[in-house]
Amino acid sequence: MTPAVFGISGLTLTADEKAFFRDSDPAGYIIFGRNIESKAQLRALTDDLRTIHGRDDLAILIDQEGGRVARMQEPVWPKFPAGEVFDRLYDIAPATAIEAARINAQAIAVSLREVGITVDCHPLLDVRQPDANNVIGDRALGSEPMRVAALGRAILDGLQRGGVVGVVKHLPGHGRTSVDTHKALPTVTASDEELQLDLAPFQMLNHAPMGMTGHLLFTAWDAETPSTLSKTVVQDIIRDRIGFDGLLFTDDLDMEALSGTVPERAERAQAAGCDIALNCWAKIDDMTGIAKRLAPMSEKTRQRLDQAMATIADTKDAAIDDELAELIDRRDGLMAATA
Repeated sequence: MTPAVFGISGLTLTADEKAFFRDSDPAGYIIFGRNIESKAQLRALTDDLRTIHGRDDLAILIDQEGGRVARMQEPVWPKFPAGEVFDRLYDIAPATAIEAARINAQAIAVSLREVGITVDCHPLLDVRQPDANNVIGDRALGSEPMRVAALGRAILDGLQRGGVVGVVKHLPGHGRTSVDTHKALPTVTASDEELQLDLAPFQMLNHAPMGMTGHLLFTAWDAETPSTLSKTVVQDIIRDRIGFDGLLFTDDLDMEALSGTVPERAERAQAAGCDIALNCWAKIDDMTGIAKRLAPMSEKTRQRLDQAMATIADTKDAAIDDELAELIDRRDGLMAATA
């Protein structure tokens, strides 16, 4: 198995994609808006991917946080709130905010499960800092580590109850970013002591089954290499200090925060200790290059992948429409009670 997650170019698989995916056998796939038209179409696409590999537990990812980061949109799917909504509710009623976040995440998971998506790149555990770039902004669950961890734990639990694996991001913390990593590499000059604030939510949830790096340069830890490509950050900070031993994805390797070709970036990320290279844009040359450059999936990475997917193995299908409506009503009732 190739330790990579690849994007798909359109609403259905092309002949070239089918042939390449069959040969390279990637760990999984990621869904974007360009791949979505209707429930029936999306379910057919994810079923096709499972058929290629013969794996019912295939990791099929999406970014469905709510707010401005939601690939599945109205009117086909409900609109879900951004993380900041639960942060504000926590100011008024912490227990209610935690339960509302859990139920909301379960509703998201139910909507994903219906169309065959098994992994949500959610929740953000990035601690929002004043004057940071808005790429995180209202996506964050707050500015206080304990609150972020409490809401993040609820989201992970809700996703799992709904039959989807959650991915904590962006290790080791994206809350201080000065620029959007899609466009440039941020340099974080905070001291090691100051950065403990950013690490804290990840340490509290270091048992999460999956995590994702961020592409930032932390001068306190490695002044030369972005975190995704830095063995110091991946091994010493994420694995050892945070204590995260789950499956570690890179953030999208096509972002302009990184230099070199996309296959070179994948190779460097693997050398640094990342388990899975994430490449979102379905460029066949980049995907082919990644498959050639990466070493085969290690036994440890396969174990992490299998353990993560096993956390949703016993999920029972329900009447999706009824289940989703009930969860949204419960969430809205909690939020209205404190309005």
